[in-house]
Amino acid sequence: MSNPAITMYGTPWCGDCRRVRRLFDEHQIGYSYIDIEQDDKARQYVIDVNRGNQSVPTIIFPDGSVLVEPSNSTLKQKLELLGIA
Repeated sequence: MSNPAITMYGTPWCGDCRRVRRLFDEHQIGYSYIDIEQDDKARQYVIDVNRGNQSVPTIIFPDGSVLVEPSNSTLKQKLELLGIA
């Protein structure tokens, strides 16, 4: 897998999180997954990034940009823009 510099914050019960993880796995895109229910610092980071909301998935890319709850097409466009997919 390539590019483990992608970090995804999520929860196990989140359908969008499972969808994004499936997309990453199907395209063999490396990423770190952090469960915000198990990591208080990560949960606070997500709340800070999302102006008080625990919106997941929150995805951080190697260029420092962030996508929150992206559609598959938006996520694929971002990955293509970064030369990852």
